[in-house]
Amino acid sequence: MKFEHKVLLSTMLIAIAPAQAGETEQHLLRCASLGDSSARLGCFDALSKQVEKVETGGQPLVAAGAAASTSGASSAGATSAAPSPASDAPVVAAKPESKVMKPDTPISRMSQEWELNDAAKRGRYVVHQLSDNYLLLANQSNATNDRPFRAYLPDGYKSKHAELTYQLSFKAKLLEGVGSTPIDIWAGYTQQSFWQAYARDESSPFRETNYQPEVIAVLPINKQIGNVNVRFASLGVVHQSNGQSATLSRSWNRFYGQLGLESGNLGVTARVWKRLDNAKSNNDNPDITDFLGHGDVRITYRDKGYEYSALVRRNFDTNHGAIQAGVAFPLAVNLKGYAQLFAGYGQSLIDYNYSQKSLGIGVLMDF
Repeated sequence: MKFEHKVLLSTMLIAIAPAQAGETEQHLLRCASLGDSSARLGCFDALSKQVEKVETGGQPLVAAGAAASTSGASSAGATSAAPSPASDAPVVAAKPESKVMKPDTPISRMSQEWELNDAAKRGRYVVHQLSDNYLLLANQSNATNDRPFRAYLPDGYKSKHAELTYQLSFKAKLLEGVGSTPIDIWAGYTQQSFWQAYARDESSPFRETNYQPEVIAVLPINKQIGNVNVRFASLGVVHQSNGQSATLSRSWNRFYGQLGLESGNLGVTARVWKRLDNAKSNNDNPDITDFLGHGDVRITYRDKGYEYSALVRRNFDTNHGAIQAGVAFPLAVNLKGYAQLFAGYGQSLIDYNYSQKSLGIGVLMDF
């Protein structure tokens, strides 16, 4: 979906009720799935006009979304028809053999996020989200880890249990169809910050920031096994560090394999990784896999704009791990209210060997 369309529709839908925002999110994905650019533009135009009708008491949005959602994956010649002045609903013209997508037909989120089929292809350098993008205005922890800072603050420092936390995560395709294969190469970046915004007496320092660049090779699979669709497999190389030095330094490098599965509105991604820098002489956290394990599983379920998620990791040899659970509810298109619960080790790199529980409230953004 082009950026200008998202900006336009996000602005127009900011006042729509949460339930309608959830429905509109599905219609936006249907428009984005149209392979032909003319049909895709016509779908967005039709949807935007129906949004205007909703705001002025006209035709319901859900009916407009159904009318605008014409499948264009195999209709290269589909075009957009201008609405007749006497007509209440704009129409997207299509070839006779084109099928109208049912309003309740699930859209493959993984196919859109990783451009796994021709209808989802957007070319190189188009920015997608990689992981969740959120802002927790208040992230309350049951305990804070001040031990790493004692060497630098002899008089001691007691960090606040409540802090502002945010994560930014995005990716872009660098190469498409490498060597006449369906494999695409992506570059991604994730940044997570823990900000003591409410420690005014201490000048509100950033307690910890983690930086994570990575490169990922993605192979589309799209094979149905029973009720499960195996969407993709990927291999990645990732570096994560906190940008600090001496005893505050935390970093590691990993090579990982990942598999993506979907069944209706349920999505599962599972990773296993191998650490690449195990030597104790060149890092400050040689035992990090004892606490963060050798892989993770992420589960998401989406229903009418609501999103439920869980991220689980565990080292069965040491019985250390963590779970992060979240629930997001629609506020407007691409913006959701968000609550996040974390329990275990490694909420941040500086806390990789420190166990805590926290609850955060804020917003989650999709793009």
